[in-house]
Amino acid sequence: MSEVRARAQASLFRYLVISGLGLMVGIITITLLSIVTYLSASEFASAVVSKEVLFAVRLTAITTTITTGVAVLLGIPASYALSRYRFPLHALIDTIIDLPIVLPPLVAGIALLVFFQTGIGQWIEAHIMPFVFTTQGIVLAQFVPAASFSVRALKSAFDGVDPRMEQVARTLGCTERQAFWRVTLPLARNGLVAGTVMTWARAAGEFGPILMFCGATRFKTEVLPIAVFLNMSVGNVGMALSVTVILLILATVALLTFRKLGGRGYLW
Repeated sequence: MSEVRARAQASLFRYLVISGLGLMVGIITITLLSIVTYLSASEFASAVVSKEVLFAVRLTAITTTITTGVAVLLGIPASYALSRYRFPLHALIDTIIDLPIVLPPLVAGIALLVFFQTGIGQWIEAHIMPFVFTTQGIVLAQFVPAASFSVRALKSAFDGVDPRMEQVARTLGCTERQAFWRVTLPLARNGLVAGTVMTWARAAGEFGPILMFCGATRFKTEVLPIAVFLNMSVGNVGMALSVTVILLILATVALLTFRKLGGRGYLW
């Protein structure tokens, strides 16, 4: 009798767990499908080829690619240091890296605005390049949250490589630098590529920092999320939802690529 009861309890537990998963998937799927089914094919097609959407796609692709390149270039050494070394204030530094991920995105935009009101920021604006309410400022607004995301994703890739592989390489005559280039990077390649893809997708979806730091100006700072905001604000629901579908497609492709490459830990 006890064995029958144990099986019944196990079945009930399994049913509750799977039901919870099914409910979660159902809510997300229905919510996203409501956007897709609201649009007609002709409405979506006309929106996709409009000058406004083409401009937003092009600006998003350019700024996001630059942002991702810089974030990954700086993220590889930073994430490797966090993964392999233990140094004073390690936990504090790790926490600081994570702050832009957990804070509301608007905070990054506000922080950038405040920084460029300081003496250093004003000097940069005057002598190097203007960033506030400019197109190039989009890259900076995307970079702050995307860089933290990049470090966290790339660190997971390095964490997946056994440090003993590097130690073996060093016993065979490699320097620490050579072991990094010849052993660690090749072994972490898939994870690094996956992290790069997710960083690109994250940067492409940034809205709050760009709105606060660069404003929302048509055909100037109009990346895809800003295009959604601008069209919704004037009641052009069809155009806004069409751009939303484009973002949804980009996110889906990025996630599928990430899974295909075996990426993990892209949030934490």
